[in-house]
Amino acid sequence: MGPVGFFSPVIGERSPYILSLATYPSFASIETIHAAFAADQEFSKGWDAYNNISDPAYVRMESTLLRAFDGMPALEVPPTTPQRAARIFELRTYESVNEKASRRKIKMFEDGEIAVFRRLSMAPVFFGQSIIGRNLPSLTYMLSFDDLAARDRLWRAFGADPEWQKLRVQPGLSDAEIVSNITNTILRPLPFSPIR
Repeated sequence: MGPVGFFSPVIGERSPYILSLATYPSFASIETIHAAFAADQEFSKGWDAYNNISDPAYVRMESTLLRAFDGMPALEVPPTTPQRAARIFELRTYESVNEKASRRKIKMFEDGEIAVFRRLSMAPVFFGQSIIGRNLPSLTYMLSFDDLAARDRLWRAFGADPEWQKLRVQPGLSDAEIVSNITNTILRPLPFSPIR
């Protein structure tokens, strides 16, 4: 299991909450890892304390299972050093009216949009298609930025980028045709998050 990250929202709906991000190499490994947790006495003791019935640690829990895009099959952890300030992370979810539209948006990312992000130093962390979760069909991706000012500057550069402008006007690829809703959240890593 891993890499993993733990975040809290700075800007986003349904705050406050903690977002935990865990990666697995395969569906089978999810079951294997959870069985190992169940067999670990120290983990079980902590899990039992965390799930105290008389004093719950949370109101509700929501899970989403994402399958990595073929064009970005692994989560990319931004490089960090002990003296470096934590980045901000932007989590974006694009809903589509149907599977065909969602597949077009995924193809659009893989055929050019991710490359524009990389060229502009927008630092993609992951891209995934929602397999299980709410508001399907959808995809979710995460970008990292040094701070909010860098985020704003880079999104302006993205919007003006000639390759992006050419990609977004291709027939069948306009947002109005393939995206029905976009959710955007700005996150900060929690102090103990390995992804910073």
